Parts: sequence; C-alpha cells; structure tokens
Amino acid sequence: MLGVAVAAAMLLDMVMLATGMRESFRELLLSRGFELRLAPKGTLPFDTDATIPGVGAITGILRRNPDIREISPVMGGSIHIRAGNRDVSGSALGIDPSVQGDYELLSGRDVTTPESIVVNDYLLKQLNARVGDTINVATGYDPQTRTYSGQRKLVITGRVKFIYGAAKQSGTAMRRETLEAMSGPEKRDHASLFMVKVREGANAERVRDWIEAQLPNVTAISIATAIAQVDARLSYFRQLALILGAVSLFVGFLLVTTLVTVSVNERAGEIAVMRAIGVSKAHVVQQIVIEGVAISLAGAILGLGLGLVTARYLNTILSAFPGLPMAIDFFLFQPRAAWSALGLLVASGIGAGVYPAWRAASLPIAASLRREAIA
Repeated sequence: MLGVAVAAAMLLDMVMLATGMRESFRELLLSRGFELRLAPKGTLPFDTDATIPGVGAITGILRRNPDIREISPVMGGSIHIRAGNRDVSGSALGIDPSVQGDYELLSGRDVTTPESIVVNDYLLKQLNARVGDTINVATGYDPQTRTYSGQRKLVITGRVKFIYGAAKQSGTAMRRETLEAMSGPEKRDHASLFMVKVREGANAERVRDWIEAQLPNVTAISIATAIAQVDARLSYFRQLALILGAVSLFVGFLLVTTLVTVSVNERAGEIAVMRAIGVSKAHVVQQIVIEGVAISLAGAILGLGLGLVTARYLNTILSAFPGLPMAIDFFLFQPRAAWSALGLLVASGIGAGVYPAWRAASLPIAASLRREAIA
C-alpha cells in the first residue's frame, strides 16, 4: 500500500509540474489586468537593455484605438546606493503610479512626488533602512574611480512587493520622469516596456495585431504569446514531468498487479471451492478486480496527501532559481488535473486485476482442489 501511495504521489507531483507552470504564469500575467505587453522589436520585456523611444507619441497612437482602456509605460534600469562602506546595487522601475501594475504597496505612501522612492523588504534589509529615510541613489558607478553618476537624494516613502520580482532581488520604483532625469538625456522619453489593458469584451489578439501594424518598432506580446514563449524556455520541465509521470503510473500498475497476483495464488483453493459450488467465473473475476481497485484507491488517497507535502517542499527549491518571479508556482494544485491523474492510477488498478483474476477463475476446478488437498 505504501508503494502504491509513493507512486501516486509522484504521479500527482508530475501532473502538477506539467500543468502548474503554465497556469501559474498565466495567472501572474493577468493578476493586474494587463493583457498586452509591448517590448522593443524582437525582444522579451527586460530581456535586454533596449528601450522604446518616443513614449509620448506611442501613447498618443495607442489612445486612438477605442479597445485600449489603459496604458502603463515602464522604464527599467539599475541603481547604486551607498550604505556605509558598501555599494548596494538593485533594479529600478520608472512608473506612473496612477496606472502601474508592477507592485503592491505594503505600507507607507506611493511615489507621488519626484523625490520619492518605494523599495522592497530585501533592499530595506540590505540598506538597514526604514520608511522615511533619505538615501543617495545613483544610476551609474565606476568601480575603478569609485565615482557615481546620475546621483539624487530620494526619500523612501513606502514598502512594496514586486509582483514579477525574483527571490532575493533588490527592487525599487520611482516616477518615470525621475529615473529618466537621473539616466541622462539619451533616456529621455524612453520606455523599456508598455503594459496595455483592453476594454472588457474586446479581442486582445485583434488589438495586438493592430498595434504591430501601427508600431513596427515594437513587439506586441499577448498572454497566449507569452505562455508559448515560456513553454519553449521551460520545455525541459514538462518533458521531465511527462517521463517521470509515465514511470510512476507504470510502477503503480506493476505494484497492484504483483499484489493481486500474490493474493490470487494464495487463495487458489478458495477460488476453486467457489467455482465448485456454482459461483460464476465472472463473479470471481469481479471480486478480485474490486480488490485491485481498493488497493489502488487507498494508495491514491494516501498519495494525494504525500504528493501535496512533497510538492510544497520541491516548489520552495525550484522557486529559488535566479531570475524567476517569486509568484511562480512550479507545482500548482488544480483539482481537475489532480483527480484525472489519480483516476488513471485507479484505472490501472482495474487493468492490473483483470488478467490474474481471469487466469485464476479459469483454472481446472478438480485439479485445483486436488492440489490444495495435497498441500
């Protein structure tokens, strides 16, 4: 029974791994309601340092489409903060707080003024700072001369949690015009990414096609396109899940087959007596198959609990991969997929019991009784 439970747990975990990443990533992208992302032509958002020029002009073009409800340009960059004798580096987002979709405010105030900045807890710990402190932020640092460029004093006004942030990543956000001014004239009126919301009932794919036709210097990425690109990058995990899931299902089938066969061999005399007193072959087969199903069902129920515990542990390990958002779940429990997987195991229990049951019910009655009497 324990062996069947382990096989069921592995099968459940592999199904969760195969389907969980896709669903978790889709929920992450839709968590703030932005169905489309615009990145520099041929790139993914923040995959390179490339930016999109002409934010004002692009925003004007996008507003001409009645299906577009909200536009959020985002500027990305790196910053350096002096903390005692240390240089603490981190990522910075230049946003418009009224339409931003990159973080959740945990405490304090948002970046309502050009002199304000919000940071995540990991950076606060690195700086040994708190909300209300003033920090000296720079967008450039020369390690040889130990000089900073683009310096500006900013006040930490709030603690935030970045939705797409990775574990142990120092993150900050400020107004986009502030980051542009600190980065120099070459970054003025530039954005690394546009996030776009479409009106309810509108076709996001049709809007994406319209954007790419109007703006040839950008790549418009819909939720479906983003999921397909992530599938390509994480295909290794899905292949691994498919292989290990098939192995666990086969192991479960062998275990149940072995258990039922041993049980049938030990009860050969009992089965012969039942056949001798008139019990039909089909009824004997039915009883033995039900026994196999009971073993599979009990193992599947135990495996469900074991699988959820191991999935949570494995998820904490895989979620620590560099560059992956903390909100991504590799093992996401989805009732339909989970019950389908465990249903396959129960079905394998039915298949495992059919052959040994039919073989036992087909043995010659007289010979079986004689052999049992001699034993």
